[in-house]
Amino acid sequence: MSTNHPAPEWKLICRVDDIPVLGSRRVTRPLGLDVAVFRNDAGGVFALLDRCPHKGGPLSQGIVFGTQVACPMHNWTIGLCDGQASAPDEGCTPKFAVKVEGGSVYLDTHELATVATDLTRPMAGPARRVAAA
Repeated sequence: MSTNHPAPEWKLICRVDDIPVLGSRRVTRPLGLDVAVFRNDAGGVFALLDRCPHKGGPLSQGIVFGTQVACPMHNWTIGLCDGQASAPDEGCTPKFAVKVEGGSVYLDTHELATVATDLTRPMAGPARRVAAA
């Protein structure tokens, strides 16, 4: 049986207890925006790109409830299981595979290196041009 995807190689991120209940931790990557790793009050651990699909707000600063997070900028509700915005809002933020084993949290190294590395966070305020020297 062949598959298109190699078996995941897992990278240790932290202990489950290092993630606040109803909160998150940010994981920096060499390329691309951070990944937010969330923990809900039922002990579930989830990972999404730390960028709301609406205006790019930092989801890691949002409020976790159930299996959702509310973006701190405009209160969009994003599903932790799939990254999907709740209706009537539309949009999706990339999700990352998570493995929890022995109280430790792992993320897929291939996904960390390749998923959404081209996305950026929108800059607030007016654009400024730097004069050429």
